[in-house]
Amino acid sequence: MSLDSSPSTTVRLPGFIDDRPVGRFQYGVLALCGLIMFIDGFDTQAISYMAPAIAREWGLSSAALGPVFSSALVGLMVGYLALSPLSDRFGHKRVVVVSTAMFSVFTLASMAVDSVGPLLVLRFLTGVGLGATAPSAIALASEFAPKRLRATFVLVIYCGFSLGFVVAGLAAGTLIPAYGWRSLFLVGGLVPLVLVPLLLRFLPESLAFDLRRGRSVEPTLTRLDPALRSGITVENTFPADGQTRRSPVSSLFTRRWFLGTLLLWVVFVINLAEFYALQSWLPTILEDLRYPTSAVVAATTLTTVGGIAAALITGPAMDRLGAARTLTVLYLVGFVFVGAMGLALSAPLWVLLTANFLAGCCVSGGQKSVIAFASVFYPAHMRSTGVGWALGIGRIGGILGPIVVGLAIAAQWAYSALFLALAVPMLLAAVAVFALRGRGADAEPGTSVSQQPGSGES
Repeated sequence: MSLDSSPSTTVRLPGFIDDRPVGRFQYGVLALCGLIMFIDGFDTQAISYMAPAIAREWGLSSAALGPVFSSALVGLMVGYLALSPLSDRFGHKRVVVVSTAMFSVFTLASMAVDSVGPLLVLRFLTGVGLGATAPSAIALASEFAPKRLRATFVLVIYCGFSLGFVVAGLAAGTLIPAYGWRSLFLVGGLVPLVLVPLLLRFLPESLAFDLRRGRSVEPTLTRLDPALRSGITVENTFPADGQTRRSPVSSLFTRRWFLGTLLLWVVFVINLAEFYALQSWLPTILEDLRYPTSAVVAATTLTTVGGIAAALITGPAMDRLGAARTLTVLYLVGFVFVGAMGLALSAPLWVLLTANFLAGCCVSGGQKSVIAFASVFYPAHMRSTGVGWALGIGRIGGILGPIVVGLAIAAQWAYSALFLALAVPMLLAAVAVFALRGRGADAEPGTSVSQQPGSGES
């Protein structure tokens, strides 16, 4: 949208972002948030590659490092639930910068430990920092994306998380044999530390947050559109202060949002339970069926690759056809393909690999897509909290999913029956998403508040 640079120029928010083409500034925000998610994925996965080397050096069994893995996951949950609401109070940028520096320092400190206890504490603190960063990055990417591309922006940056998983494996294969396991902590700590100055310089603060605090948004608007000059009048249709006096967490439980929040949590729990159950047990199941190692690795990798491939389709589809409609269809298709995995176990290898890829499109792709759904479901003033709490509650599914599948395997369930049982929750997720239609931020009434030139803090 082309705007006059005269003193009488009026900018309507968030319509200004929705109506204009995506520019260099917004792509920069997308790149920075994608880098944050990439580092998050790298750090989350890297410890699994370090574990055998750590166990050998310290004379431990691999099982002894189980609490270290769990401590990072607990830290993530604490970050999601306890720290993500702080960004709605102190600003998304501030939380992103501080938490990125936090997990960088704790990752570097992990190089100096020589026993399980200190490593467990540092991994917990690293997880807290990572858990605080992701919801704020998602909220910023959402806010600076035009409404027509919001789901696509979120899915793009969350693909950075999956790429971090992949690069962690490649880096581990190169660095650990040559320089030892501490080299992976060095890379995982230095990269975010180098990123901090770039975040301070180039990452913008949330426009909705600045307007609620009475601060001038002119500097950010002129970065969005260099044709704008000083003397801008801002017409603010973000929720006004009177609508946001509640804390972001308590807002999730108001009459307006309570049922939608519960349904969204159900979807997150189901999807993360499915994802971690497949990631945890698929290699074991295939090895038990005497598949060669190469086939096991290929099948497991294809579930992740399928998620990345699905994001390229579901993002634009959610923006064009509707987030709830697209996600409902994805889970319905997932119901079919997860069940088909059980039938494919006795089929030719190419059939099994195809089934795994398609199931990954729906499960791993669904995990990314439901995060994008949450980012468009909640309004700007509670987006970080809404996404963070959904991710935190969803971790319950991530914990229970592998446990339930393990119990079924111990009870000697046939693998075909196991995958048919795993398909059923995908159908429940589809029903829950379908019930969420019309309950999101699009139904939230806006309030117009004007900000005159020169008003607010600088």
